[in-house]
Amino acid sequence: MTMISRFRLSGAAGLLAALSMPAAAQEAAIYSGMDRVHPVWAENGMVSAQEQLAAEIGRDILAQGGNAVDAGIAVAFALAVTLPRAGNLGGGGFMLVHDAESGETHAIDYREMAPAGATRDMFLDAEGNADSELSRYSGAASGVPGTVAGMKLVHDEYGSMDWAEIVAPAIRLAEEGITVTPDLADSLEAMQERLTHYPSAARIFYKEGGEFYRPGDTLVQADLANTLRKIAEEGPDGFYRGEVAEAIARAVTEAGGDMTTEDLANYRAVTREPVRGTYRGYEIVSMPPPSSGGIHLIQILNALEGYPIGALGENSSETIHLMAEAMKIAYADRSEYLGDPDFVDVPVDALTGKDYAAEMRARINTGFATPSELIRPADLAPYESDQTTHYSIIDKDGNAVSNTYTINFSYGSGLVAEGTGVLMNNEMDDFSAKPGVPNAYGLIGGDANAVEAGKRPLSSMTPTLVLRDGEIWLVTGSPGGARIITTVLQVVMNMIDHGMNVAEASHAPRIHHQWLPDELRIEQGISLDTQRALQAKGHRLSLEEVMGSTQSVMRDPESGVLLGASDPRRAGAATVGY
Repeated sequence: MTMISRFRLSGAAGLLAALSMPAAAQEAAIYSGMDRVHPVWAENGMVSAQEQLAAEIGRDILAQGGNAVDAGIAVAFALAVTLPRAGNLGGGGFMLVHDAESGETHAIDYREMAPAGATRDMFLDAEGNADSELSRYSGAASGVPGTVAGMKLVHDEYGSMDWAEIVAPAIRLAEEGITVTPDLADSLEAMQERLTHYPSAARIFYKEGGEFYRPGDTLVQADLANTLRKIAEEGPDGFYRGEVAEAIARAVTEAGGDMTTEDLANYRAVTREPVRGTYRGYEIVSMPPPSSGGIHLIQILNALEGYPIGALGENSSETIHLMAEAMKIAYADRSEYLGDPDFVDVPVDALTGKDYAAEMRARINTGFATPSELIRPADLAPYESDQTTHYSIIDKDGNAVSNTYTINFSYGSGLVAEGTGVLMNNEMDDFSAKPGVPNAYGLIGGDANAVEAGKRPLSSMTPTLVLRDGEIWLVTGSPGGARIITTVLQVVMNMIDHGMNVAEASHAPRIHHQWLPDELRIEQGISLDTQRALQAKGHRLSLEEVMGSTQSVMRDPESGVLLGASDPRRAGAATVGY
């Protein structure tokens, strides 16, 4: 495969052609080094999402007169049908809502919560060691889901259309069936062991006798359609009370967990104040704790603002070195200070302050990599699976939604609550099962993120808005577990520092460092000369397949035209407008 400094495809037609190719051919096309990549454009409204049917449903809601929030809710419920490995009713996430008229941005936290029976040491074995089987694949792995409550909260506060009308497209998809895409067929085959562990899941996602669904087949999810219909008719009560809640509590308990109908009835989504920063004259607005994403995005940007990144060049060894060193410090701080703000005091102002950024720069050696073992969290005031999914929306009035939600692993724990069609999350693994022990993404956590009843686990999800002169300029976000923060970071930097359009910024090769393990992860496309220069600076490189899958929409400040792009790293994504 050719090693080049930036992904190139021959225009919009080339991008569309590449996205329709098989995975191997698509990858070859992405890296083939051709012409400039052009974004999709529209004049009125735009949706960028990981799955095309869901994106089109959101676009249709906008075209019918709905606002960005109405479209965002419709996309969330549609993805539960069309992208079951990440879209969900049985998980949770974060949404930023920007009101163009008032200029205000609101952060909606509908992250899962630990059941009332959760305890600090619930995932330790008899010897006191963290047991990943318990925290990832048993009933105990599931936190109380937040997606339905989150969508209703945002609808009640900011929506404009009838609730049942917004949920209706998802019901239709589940009831009539969806055409199985190559991407869906591949993921079901790859996850066979997980999804056949529980008969309730196997009956939905495999044909009678265990035969795989093939591209072109129709997948009907009748139980999920019934659950969605209850939600449409009864709102959250159709999910958190009654038959559905009883089935979820029973399934989790029978699989070794301790979730009650009271846990479900007591769940609440909450509105929080976003975290805010500036970068070279642009305002950055992102998600606050229990997301670590917004804080560390702003923290890293603050540190890098003191260097001439644009002059140093996109993905030069100097730029990558500075990014990696700032990333290491931020992820070290994450291990110490970040957790649910309802349970711990997170030093948000200190971590996102320009003064602390100056201290970070003083710790960075511009010529050589500092070993991670020498980096410790700063002395401050006390204090998401690769299969997460993100979508971005801007409507005709300039309102915007940036939403990232997840069930953690691909298809969560693999457990479906019998009769509901609801795949359950395994988000309890995002707690620190034992402080100092890495989770599934290699992230180290401390006491601030220890398991506790009613607590929300720490997340890396980073739904983000970038404003220019007080108006929306960019809406972006990504899945990718620990790499979400750095993926969003690089999209923002590519556009602001390197002058890329939104499609180029989405395609460009990525890097990632998370402090521990002490390795700089790079994608194919970083030149061999740059790799050698980084190794000479003391970096230990690890070549990764791909990192992240951004869905981004920007508003051109001069023309008002919307420009969007879906990351080609995962098949099936689409950016659509009208």
